[in-house]
Amino acid sequence: MRPDTPAAHTAEAERLLRTAAQYPGDREPLLLRAAAHLELANDRPGATALYDDLLAGDPADPHLIRALKASNLWEYGHEAEARAIIDGVRSARPADAAPWEIAAETLEAHDELQSAEAMLTEAATQLLAPGTELSHATRSLLATRHRIRRMLALDHDDRDTLADRLHTGTIPLDELHDPKRLWSLGSSDPTELQAEIARLRSELGTYRTALSRPFPVAVLHWPSGELDELLAAYPELETEYPTHRAHLTDIEASLRELSAAGTPNLGIVRATVPSYEAFAASESLPPSTPALLPQYATTLAARARATPWPPLRTEGCWCDSGRAYGECHGAG
Repeated sequence: MRPDTPAAHTAEAERLLRTAAQYPGDREPLLLRAAAHLELANDRPGATALYDDLLAGDPADPHLIRALKASNLWEYGHEAEARAIIDGVRSARPADAAPWEIAAETLEAHDELQSAEAMLTEAATQLLAPGTELSHATRSLLATRHRIRRMLALDHDDRDTLADRLHTGTIPLDELHDPKRLWSLGSSDPTELQAEIARLRSELGTYRTALSRPFPVAVLHWPSGELDELLAAYPELETEYPTHRAHLTDIEASLRELSAAGTPNLGIVRATVPSYEAFAASESLPPSTPALLPQYATTLAARARATPWPPLRTEGCWCDSGRAYGECHGAG
């Protein structure tokens, strides 16, 4: 169960900080999760301290961290500093959509809709390269831009049309982002309230499972050399992995089956023999125990080691074949 009280969020943040100390290679994603829990615990200065700690080093995603820091700062009275950081993010023109969207949503949260829309439009201009497949983050940015433009009563443009086309929910974006829905929630008419509640249930149903899960459902991927080493040391596991080719086929088939069943937030974690042996030792069980394998996958995912599945069809396949996913395990 996810924490739902300030004390529980604080305890979870402390657990993540201890984990980060044990696994310095995973420090950045673990500290970001800890900062999010501190924000939920209303310890916003503590969250800022974690963002500053990350920025003092050489983070992999500094623009994302700055955007998160700006959002947090504004919430406890540091508006001028937050604005300066948002301006810096905008000037840096990050290549990923997430920092743009977080910064724009911070402006939106403080009723600066025109500024938020302008920032998202600038981001869309940069990110929508002709002929490229759009990432999930860019699709999300387009949907956010659509919502803000609806609130501003702006006419649809070609990017709003694209957001409509990319939307896969059962409720169209125009209805989902209709400002009049806010009035329905304040209505005293039971019929209007019942209709709005039904729409909200439909929207939330798709995301409820994902929101209750702090990390992806992950499947282990043993690279060829690692699998050879594993089976040489622990031949008892050959029933789990008869051949490397069968292992790769099983990964894709398992993930497709989970996806077809409606399981969101899927991922793949790369396994290594030393890491697995260390995990087995921590569980006081021999590495030849098959039941350890899914637990090892879950532990790696909890340490933010999972790569989201499926990749874009034009991205490299998760199996490291050197081919695009759409021409490898994503074909067919």
